[in-house]
Amino acid sequence: MEEPQLPLLSTNETLSSSLSISRWEVVVREIKKVSYIALPMVVTTVSQNLLAIINIMMIGHLGELALSGSAIATSLANVTGFSLMVGMSGALETLCGQAYGAKQYHMIGTYTYAAIISLFLVCIPISILWCFTEKFLTVIGQDPLISHEAGIFIKWLIPALFPYAILQLLVRFFLTQSLLYPMLLSSVAALIFHIPVTWMLIFKFKFGSVGAALGYALACWLNVLLLGIYVKYTSSCEKTRISFSKNVFPCIREFFRFGIPAAFMLCLEWWSYELAILLSGRLPNPQLETSVMSICFVVSSFHFNIPNSFAAGASTRVSNELGAGNPEAARLAAWVATFLAIVEVVIASTILFSCRSILGYAFGGEKEMVDYIKQMIPLISLSIMGDCLGALFSGVARGVGWQHIGAYVNFGVYYLCGIPMAFVLAFVLNWRGKGLWIGLITATFLQSCILMLITFFTDWKKQARKATERVFEERSC
Repeated sequence: MEEPQLPLLSTNETLSSSLSISRWEVVVREIKKVSYIALPMVVTTVSQNLLAIINIMMIGHLGELALSGSAIATSLANVTGFSLMVGMSGALETLCGQAYGAKQYHMIGTYTYAAIISLFLVCIPISILWCFTEKFLTVIGQDPLISHEAGIFIKWLIPALFPYAILQLLVRFFLTQSLLYPMLLSSVAALIFHIPVTWMLIFKFKFGSVGAALGYALACWLNVLLLGIYVKYTSSCEKTRISFSKNVFPCIREFFRFGIPAAFMLCLEWWSYELAILLSGRLPNPQLETSVMSICFVVSSFHFNIPNSFAAGASTRVSNELGAGNPEAARLAAWVATFLAIVEVVIASTILFSCRSILGYAFGGEKEMVDYIKQMIPLISLSIMGDCLGALFSGVARGVGWQHIGAYVNFGVYYLCGIPMAFVLAFVLNWRGKGLWIGLITATFLQSCILMLITFFTDWKKQARKATERVFEERSC
């Protein structure tokens, strides 16, 4: 008599169940790894960006002219300076991240030192350019009073540009090594320092909006100083310590090779929002339109720090795993980070929409402005959903080394589609600020879809081979 087949089926079911549990455990481990990076980065990036938001909130209580002038100045500073610093620093996410995964630790400090020299050189012409802001704004047709206020404000932002550049590089230096808590503590300390110092400079010593610019510079320098002390004296950075060597100058070439397309990748997106703010100054009632658009951008960019932190987790995990030659782990990290960010953005959109009636009061007491912001909140809630996916897949692109692809995508969606649509809606159909924002939303969702498709069809094994070849061929630059 033949033996029954039941034990064999039971064994197959057990193996299937075991494999399923094993796969689930791998996913859970990856969720923990991404979250370990993303959650401290949320606190770090929010703390750093709260400096600018607090400035806007305090200046808002000085009146519409001070608010609109500082908003235009901040917008121009972002376009011509701060966005370049953030964008070019993204090169280290590829270079340092893959070097760390390949255990070529000495390269991390060398690349960072080369990057500091590079960005200092870039800061010099930017500082000169900022000195002519008032004349530039007047030539392009901005209100003379707003142009004068903006010209003064941006000159006092020059002392913040250099430490801001170093800070962005140090953030990538720590991030690619998953050294997160030094950044978190230094950023919180800078924020705590910034609030009372800026308040005293603006209201106690009567410096007005200039006090906000000075407070921002002092906070940036404090943050850099704290991180610099940590790098120099801690044992955690012993293998990767930033120091000068004969390979620094050749590595400048490698930094620019990834840094220039990384800058275009970020700046093309960032500039589109700043361009919308500048265009709002050409609408009827420019002080109101500029103030509201600036506040909408501040709210949107403030939330952007959260999905961008998950993008940092994705970038770090992807670059580390590709450098280590683990393509499947890199692919899993990309999709896990995306899932976590989507969950967060649904919660954030719900909260923002629920607070639409009171949010405007945080930036001033004018009833007209508060009501206008209330009308814009549904559009902002929609835009941050697109920002979420766009940020995540941009982080994946930086981890792989696709900055040039991201630049092409962003140019197409924002400047061939989004901005022209925004112009038509705002000025031809007379939808004003709403039209500008709808154009940007359209571009954001297009960007997300294209980058998602690129990620979906990626040959991860090929990318892992390329990363390994790059690290070991360029270990001495």
